[in-house]
Amino acid sequence: MLLLLRREEGQGLAEYALILSLIAILAVTALFLMSGKLDTLLSTIGNKL
Repeated sequence: MLLLLRREEGQGLAEYALILSLIAILAVTALFLMSGKLDTLLSTIGNKL
């Protein structure tokens, strides 16, 4: 019984790790795809100041 509880806790931890890694991958991908637009926007704002 005690071993079963430990396995469930480990499984929950693994699921959280997978979710966090998926979020990190999506965030990096979004930043990579939008980097050109962000660079242009920040340059435009900097030039107007």
